[in-house]
Amino acid sequence: MSLNSRIKQTDLLVVGAGPAGLAAALEAKRRGLTPLVIDENPLPGGQIYRNVSASPLADPALLGDYLYGRTLVQAFEDADIDYWPRTLVWQITQDRRVFATREGARTWQIEAQAIVLAGGAMERPFPIPGWTLPGVMSVGAAQTLLKSAALAPREGAVLAGCGPLLYLFAWQMLRAGVPVRAILDTTQRQAKRDALRHLGGALRAPGYLAKGLGLLRAIRAAGVAHVKHVEALRVLGNEAGDNAEAIQYRVAGQTKRIETPLVLLHQGVVPNTQITRSIGCEHVWNDAQLCWVPHTDAWGETSVPRIFVAGDGGGIAGARAAEPSGRLAALQAAHVLGRIDTSRRDSTALSLRRDLARHTAIRPFLDAIYRPADAMRRPADDDTVVCRCEEVTAGDVRQMAALGCVGPNQTKSFSRCGMGPCQGRLCGLTVAELLAQAHGRDVADVGYYRIRAPLKPVMLADLAMAVPAPTQPGERKEFPR
Repeated sequence: MSLNSRIKQTDLLVVGAGPAGLAAALEAKRRGLTPLVIDENPLPGGQIYRNVSASPLADPALLGDYLYGRTLVQAFEDADIDYWPRTLVWQITQDRRVFATREGARTWQIEAQAIVLAGGAMERPFPIPGWTLPGVMSVGAAQTLLKSAALAPREGAVLAGCGPLLYLFAWQMLRAGVPVRAILDTTQRQAKRDALRHLGGALRAPGYLAKGLGLLRAIRAAGVAHVKHVEALRVLGNEAGDNAEAIQYRVAGQTKRIETPLVLLHQGVVPNTQITRSIGCEHVWNDAQLCWVPHTDAWGETSVPRIFVAGDGGGIAGARAAEPSGRLAALQAAHVLGRIDTSRRDSTALSLRRDLARHTAIRPFLDAIYRPADAMRRPADDDTVVCRCEEVTAGDVRQMAALGCVGPNQTKSFSRCGMGPCQGRLCGLTVAELLAQAHGRDVADVGYYRIRAPLKPVMLADLAMAVPAPTQPGERKEFPR
């Protein structure tokens, strides 16, 4: 079948069916646009509301605010919006041509007048000794198993790191009847002092502090050991080296150990910028959140015209902030495409901006108090693996720096670092920070990997279908750029 039979045209393409993407699609539909929503998952909801419309849990209410997503998902399903689940986007060009494989079998070229990218966040790399052992997972991965398949560890786990999700998932495990062996909190004393100057803004946020304190009280009431100001985390394997056996840490100058076959690590989330980087959107370093974010205007529009970012993909703000963020992007898209005038756009945007401000008021406080420790982001142990795909260690990166490697892209030539299936998702920030440290430079000056299509592994047939067949004898067609 020729490529032309697989071309889809749409007013607005929304990539991602989490809260930002769903809100953007609903707003676009209200403003007279014909949106298309595509997502890799089988059901709408994103990570935060994963499977909320068909939860495998006997009592989904045990997850807390999770059920809030049912209203949003139901509104989306009732709106009769074109929705493609199980669809992998593997390239987007600056002229808004999108190449995607649907249901793992058919390759499509989507031509959109505007695009809203709502790919959300991913967990920050947590490179400590032993983090690649079987029996070590991220908290986000464990939560995904709970939401998507009602799977939870029978014998409990040790949770280590920092960030709100660490305590939320510990609370969810307890509610699900799963024991929590311990929480090893790596939050630094200085971080708590730094956060106090943002307390005023946090108090204006609706219920966030009360929710957090409630989680901590419930964890304490359950008798879970909560060890604070933890340093020097290390996961220890068994004699065969084929599974985690214990986690070792230092607190108050003493080295301690907890026996456990399962360790769940987490130190916050960062925007998933793979798509925006591959398109060529401008990015800036956010020192408060220690990550790269796409440079956007007040509507979420990137440096590439008519390509918007909504939700955590544009900077970590949380699920409730993602909805007004998505609606604002869709409003501007409708304005740019001539569906609404400036007055109507701006009058609608007023309440959305107030809503967004309420839900982001707590971010400076959270960013300060849960700022990951330097030692947890830049491992001092040279033997610690930082690039899991190519098994490159922290010592390898430092050696590359000593040989003259000044940026992440050069590490690909030195060691293939960042060239594995994850394309730098699990090592990009760590490698950049290690190089910056070695050269005494800012991370913003060191830069990041250059991301190229395909964004994720695809079949050769998918690539072949993206190249139109020659229309004239001897004519050559090139892969789209």
